[in-house]
Amino acid sequence: MVDLEGKHVVLAYSGGLDTSVILHWLINQKKARVSAFMADVGQGEELEPAREKAIALGAECVRVVDIRDEFVRDFVYPAIRADVRYEGRYLLGTSLARPVTAKAHVAVALGVAGSESVILSHGATEKGNDQIRFELAWKVLAPKFGIYTPWKDLEFSQQFRGGRKAMQAYAAQHGIPVVQTAEQPWSSDANLAHISYEGGILEDPNVVPPDHMFRLTKSPRDAPDVETIVEIMFRDGNPIKVKGIQGPPVPSFVYLDQITNDHQPVEILQYLNHVAGENGVGRIDIVESRATGMKSRGVYEAPGVTVLMFAHEVLEDLTLDREVRRRNQQASLDLADVIYRGLWFSPERVYLQAQIDASQEFVSGVVKVGLYKGNMFVRGRTSPNSLYQPKLASMDEAGTYDPTTARGFIDMTALRLVGQADRLVDR
Repeated sequence: MVDLEGKHVVLAYSGGLDTSVILHWLINQKKARVSAFMADVGQGEELEPAREKAIALGAECVRVVDIRDEFVRDFVYPAIRADVRYEGRYLLGTSLARPVTAKAHVAVALGVAGSESVILSHGATEKGNDQIRFELAWKVLAPKFGIYTPWKDLEFSQQFRGGRKAMQAYAAQHGIPVVQTAEQPWSSDANLAHISYEGGILEDPNVVPPDHMFRLTKSPRDAPDVETIVEIMFRDGNPIKVKGIQGPPVPSFVYLDQITNDHQPVEILQYLNHVAGENGVGRIDIVESRATGMKSRGVYEAPGVTVLMFAHEVLEDLTLDREVRRRNQQASLDLADVIYRGLWFSPERVYLQAQIDASQEFVSGVVKVGLYKGNMFVRGRTSPNSLYQPKLASMDEAGTYDPTTARGFIDMTALRLVGQADRLVDR
């Protein structure tokens, strides 16, 4: 049993079922002083109701910190430069949001606690990835702070061993409003990079997610019958401008019909989230391997990042040397694994990112992407650093290429194959 009576706990709070129950439980059963911390990573309208709920539940103070710019610029954009996909599909929206959130959490804890000792806390379960991501970051950023994790406290875990059903019962008993209901039997987590859905009916990998669950993307069946084309400009591997050049007009609430000023990462991602989402692009349904070793089913919407990563790879096709690209692809797999396992603040992440970023000096140019009913198409690409030489590659003219050199290339390549022909034939 962990004694928290009178101690100051700064809780990473989302307003959802788990952290709302934990906030109430810490105050009323552990007799702790609790401050709530929320990071604005693009949840939108969820923040104000969550803030009000934390106050109503008895939090001493609630700090909401807008870290959207830092999140996109310093975490999402590096992932796009690296083309990271965990297990080939997951675009790491939650994995990228946790280290920047943990960093802001530490700063808030220092501010609200002053010189007194403080304990950092989160609501992530003992089975999931987020406990690792938060706690590894805190151990690097604030090694002298205490850490309290309710799900690893036997007193808490025994009381709520029934999982979310037990938490819902506790919430009902103590008048804590919750979002997860019989009509919405799943949990979700939103940021500018994606919305994730898990739990409830989604724990059966054979269940098809209902269309009304999705908040960012239309079903491809309901998407426009006209292709939308967006033009994305990159500089040194980073998206710097985007504009729509064909398709339905974009509502004014998405900021601009076209973004023409450099370095507006939040606006660029918001714009593409809307445009790609309207065209049914960006849904991902996977069974992934958690860092803790078990399989987990997750459903994601990541329309903007999906388009940006697609366009970035198209531009790399044009501008990167073959051997550099090949090494980047291996580094990308390694980096995705490192980020997923909560090791953002690690020497290997810094090393892998630096290796990839060294290749981005020439990844500048413009890519046109067509969006149509859940699909993406290349509609053109240009770069001042293009390695594509039309005359050299053309089948219609010799250019400066000496055709006789091909014979020697083939003969040299065949040397090792001919030497073991008996091993290779009829295998």
